[in-house]
Amino acid sequence: MTTILIIILIILMFTGLPLFIFMGGISLVLFCFIADVSSAAIFSEAYRLASAPAVIALPLFTFAGFLLAESKAPIRMVNLSRAFLGWLPGGLSIVALVSCAVFTALTGASGVTIIAVGGILYTAMQNDRYPDKFSMGLITTSGSLGLLFPPSLPIIIYGMVASASVDKLFVAGILPGILLMVLLAIYSIIFTSKQEKIVQEKTSLAVMWSSFKEAAWEIPLPIIILGGIYGGIFTASEAAAVTAFYVALVEIFIKRDIKLRQLPRLMRESMILIGGILIILSTALGFTNFLVDQQVPMKLFAAIKAHITSHLTFLLALNGFLIIVGCLMDIFSALIIVVPIILPIAQFYGVDPIHLGIIFLLNLEIGYSTPPVGVNLFISSFRFKKSIPYLWRSVAPFLIIYVITLIIVTYIPAISLKLLEFSKAR
Repeated sequence: MTTILIIILIILMFTGLPLFIFMGGISLVLFCFIADVSSAAIFSEAYRLASAPAVIALPLFTFAGFLLAESKAPIRMVNLSRAFLGWLPGGLSIVALVSCAVFTALTGASGVTIIAVGGILYTAMQNDRYPDKFSMGLITTSGSLGLLFPPSLPIIIYGMVASASVDKLFVAGILPGILLMVLLAIYSIIFTSKQEKIVQEKTSLAVMWSSFKEAAWEIPLPIIILGGIYGGIFTASEAAAVTAFYVALVEIFIKRDIKLRQLPRLMRESMILIGGILIILSTALGFTNFLVDQQVPMKLFAAIKAHITSHLTFLLALNGFLIIVGCLMDIFSALIIVVPIILPIAQFYGVDPIHLGIIFLLNLEIGYSTPPVGVNLFISSFRFKKSIPYLWRSVAPFLIIYVITLIIVTYIPAISLKLLEFSKAR
């Protein structure tokens, strides 16, 4: 009976059954027919999730991101970056990296970045005669570039699933994120230096000042978030409330890019997104409860330990596994389902949970641009009318940089943890 029900649920999932129904159904079947445990175990997880202090940060940061995406903030961010960085060799490619990283960090949604910022950057790169394949590869992969920077939603979700400090994760992602951007910038500069037809950007103090004045109200956002959290002024959840209030004040009443009549729609759309994530998360945690109850992580660890004894070998195998996961699952589902299984095993091998979170996010960031479920590929294909095979060839050189960064960050934990030691020393 149990096997039949599980097979039916799997078949329904492939025919379009919502993920949260599949996860909840699997949890009910396993608890009731195998573990002989009351279904209340599932609903208790939903209650625990709802009462978690960090959960309030998700809807507030998401709402702020939707406000920014709906306003003209993307244009102002690109113009500001272009005025101050466009004169560098390969300047427009560096502008793309910075603009996409900042916007993705603030919105938490890769697709929004490609649509809102990518369209502006692609037109500018065409005008400056950048090779089309290079432009598409840069914009497509940069759509997920800011996921290591606060207030990234995947960082918050990892913290909730792994019971890790979101504040510490925010700090841990800064240096790996900067390293990734630096390596991508170096590659872009080397590549563009060989392209004689690329038009060199020109700027002036007048242009810098004008773009600075235009974006003056958006510039303090990262300072408010980071300075507030790490200055001890407020927690991550309080930072989310401050961010949502500040963005609404700026975009509605100061810049007037958004009308009051648009607010109900933006609230509804942002809460639908978060509601879906929270429903999936709560049902998946019920499934996790079953795995823990049946000691699945312990049994998996025993099987792995028989073949892998080295800490370094485990990290190599972990990255290979997570890259495959990233290719097959979206980032939120992967975090919710895979983290609870891998976390106790990684701890046995001496991997710090905070460092593990950065490894997870880097791997899943790579998954955004790899088939068959590379969300960035499909969004870029839709937005720019390019074929998936063309986009895959375009992103390949950039993904090599991502993998190099992943290897460096994986085997040098200090890159993730050094700032934490510094903040403790203070």
